[in-house]
Amino acid sequence: MIETKKITTPLREDVIAGLKAGDKVEITGTFYTARDAAHKRLVKMIKEGENLPFDLRGQIIYFVGPTPPKPGMPIGSAGPTTSGRMDLYSPSLIELGLKGMIGKGARTKEVIDVMRKHRCVYFAAIGGVAALLSKKIKKAEIIAFEDLGTEAIRILEVRDFPAIVINDIYGGDLYKEGLKQYSSLA
Repeated sequence: MIETKKITTPLREDVIAGLKAGDKVEITGTFYTARDAAHKRLVKMIKEGENLPFDLRGQIIYFVGPTPPKPGMPIGSAGPTTSGRMDLYSPSLIELGLKGMIGKGARTKEVIDVMRKHRCVYFAAIGGVAALLSKKIKKAEIIAFEDLGTEAIRILEVRDFPAIVINDIYGGDLYKEGLKQYSSLA
């Protein structure tokens, strides 16, 4: 059985260095939500020299557009969205100190190269369990771009949020390694 690593945010360098592709993690602390519309605005703000709505250094962005919460809940279903839609924007955020991203699906070579250079990890959250993932979110608050509705940037307080390291800072790629293992069985 694979051990689950408990990690906290903001991500510290020693924690990032200890993560390898395939590691199961549970994240406690805070991270931010943003999908493609919010990423586009963030990168525009960077290009125009504006201050961002939060400090990226050491932070994780979860690629999610949650549904509205039920009464008494901080958030509705909160499953990951396809990460490739953020690939155009991710390098700019990583270069400013973003240390983790959570989504689903593979990343481009360009994004992986920038992640390695700037020591950022990519996690996958399990798709199809959005209602269960929302139970790991203890607090959610919109902090920017409220006009984007479900795609507004939120700060989430999470406890034991489950994810798997897909891309580590050493070039490990769970998707590629998994394909190799599967191919060798055929």
